[in-house]
Amino acid sequence: MDSNKKDKILSLLGLAQRAGRITSGEDLVVESIQKKQAKLVFLANDAAANLQKKITDKSKTYQVEVNTTFSTLEISAALGKARKVLAVTDAGFTKKMRSIME
Repeated sequence: MDSNKKDKILSLLGLAQRAGRITSGEDLVVESIQKKQAKLVFLANDAAANLQKKITDKSKTYQVEVNTTFSTLEISAALGKARKVLAVTDAGFTKKMRSIME
């Protein structure tokens, strides 16, 4: 993915965060996947193996797309707090992000 598209998605993540449409942190993301609130999950590409396995397994079970384009640093900067995993819970933001990724 080119840096322009990455920047657009990261700024959308920041907007979604401020709009309260993001769930972040391991336990909350797993919970939002199970409750079928998560529309799209972003997992840091440098996250620990056990976290990657937990999130990808849960996401497969509940058929939620997982994106590993970004590093922990990029995700944390976009959200304004240290995070390795987040879930977008809003259909509108998810649709916009998917259209940028295509």
